[in-house]
Amino acid sequence: MKVIVFTLLICLLASCGKRQSKNSLEGTWKMVYAETLENDSLTIKDLTNVEFVKIRNENHFAFFNQQTDSENAFYGGGGTYTLNGNNYSETLSYISVKNLRGHVFPFQIEFSGDTLIQSGIEKVEKANINRKIIEKYIKIH
Repeated sequence: MKVIVFTLLICLLASCGKRQSKNSLEGTWKMVYAETLENDSLTIKDLTNVEFVKIRNENHFAFFNQQTDSENAFYGGGGTYTLNGNNYSETLSYISVKNLRGHVFPFQIEFSGDTLIQSGIEKVEKANINRKIIEKYIKIH
């Protein structure tokens, strides 16, 4: 009887452990590289004094961009996302730019070692945006 109770106790404790995510996107990601191709101009984002973090749970995301050398240079946003294989789409629901609210941004994602690479076309006619982006993130939590 003691063996059965002990075995049940061990099984119960093992099942109460931290929930493991089946979604490899879940977590906190720090941007380490970003490039934007708009018209014929390629811009590499200077991340020297910037912290850009994206947080994802099961179906929502949020991002925060803070210049570390300024108190006023902050922006953020968030919404929901879907993932189907390498096809990743963000629906931006919360952002200060009204013309971006509700827009769906389709991307491709891939993993290379500990790096998440997100790329795609950001096109929003009513916000006069039409650009190709490539962003690289490392998981920090």
